[in-house]
Amino acid sequence: MHPDERWITRALALARAAGDAGDVPVGAVVVRGDEVIGEGENRRERTGDPTGHAEIEALRQAAAASGGWRLPGCTLYVTLEPCAMCAGAALWARVDRIVFGAFDAEAGCCGTLYNLPADPRLSAGVAVTGGVLHEECARMLRAFFRARRQTEPRVL
Repeated sequence: MHPDERWITRALALARAAGDAGDVPVGAVVVRGDEVIGEGENRRERTGDPTGHAEIEALRQAAAASGGWRLPGCTLYVTLEPCAMCAGAALWARVDRIVFGAFDAEAGCCGTLYNLPADPRLSAGVAVTGGVLHEECARMLRAFFRARRQTEPRVL
């Protein structure tokens, strides 16, 4: 198994836990070398915190483990393409890479709607790899939202 697939698989386990708890199933892992230094899952619904995204949780944990906010030599793995907030946080944390699974047509800011990591006005740039285990990541998100639409009324 390719290392990117290995870490996205770990992020998928975190995403499952988020979905089981009623949050959008997104998981994230921060890796330095071959060591996980931060993990997170979406917790917005459970905490009522608009910043409770998986990436933010993982970056906070990684910063605490590293003893500082700079995370050079790290890769952020996430099951869904990061939004503007999370892509920005990864940039400011100075991670080397962002690797994600499913593309996000509504909020993706690592190449779909915007490409914050590649904007030279913001940073030296962060390498991005998208689509790793795309189908598994997308399938989990589709199933979650399909189930929610069946049990919750649509509000217009």
